[in-house]
Amino acid sequence: MGAKAVAVRTLIQSSVAAAVVLLVMLLLNAAQVFLAIFGGGLIAILFHGTAKWISKQTGLPRVWALAVAIVAPVLFSAIGLWLIAPNIAEQAAELADRMPKAVSQLQGQVRQYAWASRLLEHADRVRDALPGDSSMASTAAKFFSATFGGVGDFIFAWVVGLFLTITPAVYLKGVLHLVPLGQRDRAREVLNATGSTLASWLIAKITSMVAIGILTTLGLWIIGIDLALVLGVIAALLSFIPNFGPVIALIPAALIALVSGPDQLMYVVILYLCVQAFESYLLTPLLQQRLVDLPPALTISTQVLLGALTGILGIILATPITAAAMVMIKMWYVEDLLGDRSLDRDS
Repeated sequence: MGAKAVAVRTLIQSSVAAAVVLLVMLLLNAAQVFLAIFGGGLIAILFHGTAKWISKQTGLPRVWALAVAIVAPVLFSAIGLWLIAPNIAEQAAELADRMPKAVSQLQGQVRQYAWASRLLEHADRVRDALPGDSSMASTAAKFFSATFGGVGDFIFAWVVGLFLTITPAVYLKGVLHLVPLGQRDRAREVLNATGSTLASWLIAKITSMVAIGILTTLGLWIIGIDLALVLGVIAALLSFIPNFGPVIALIPAALIALVSGPDQLMYVVILYLCVQAFESYLLTPLLQQRLVDLPPALTISTQVLLGALTGILGIILATPITAAAMVMIKMWYVEDLLGDRSLDRDS
């Protein structure tokens, strides 16, 4: 009987280990799909958070508030695109036309320095030595391939988000059924806390993106930089990506300003630094007072890791994934397993 029990226990342990290995392999090979599903969960959380606020403010039934939360953003986005899309499209086309000229002008100015000229020559040799087609056409093809792939991921996430929004209880019950009976109340509490954190983070991030877009557009217009509207839209969208997004958003604005002279370039850099400082040290802390504190080194490490595994989608979703993981680790591991609730007292 003892030998039989040992054999059963060994079989269970082996099965669990095999299941963990298979799960890790699945996550690594289909990480982008899981990230898109997580993005759909973010969309559903945003809809439900908005519906909850609408219901509280207006007294509408939950179903009608949810319908408004889904339809209103789509309607306002369509109206906004109808009003400003022609200007953005025109400026985007002009930006795409000016960027190669600005890069060529920058290379010409840099080549005036001997060390920079030698560096560029070495870069050209390395590019010529690379196998395959390294031409501009090949680069453009790769860019558009990645772009359309990102659009596909967004559409998939949107569809998943809508299904999660319409019948959230079905999926929540399905997840809770995988948890032992005695732990289901705690699991529900952890999932609700995670959803609340992500909802607050999303609302704060969207508010911050709108503020950055408006401030950047107005600042560039005051400075006298062309294409201020499309550059402001780029700054707003890329601000969703912490750490790397603002730096990437500065590049096209700096190149456009460089054509007008070093003074304009200096003004643009100062403007972006001021907007970023306002967002980082005033706006974001004010909006995210009740959120979990995300250490910058941890966020950057997660971005690099997920970026290496899945590309741009991993970099975009690294911050909310980190926030959700920290809530779960705090509640399940630190509080429940270790029995340490000092973090609650400190907060």
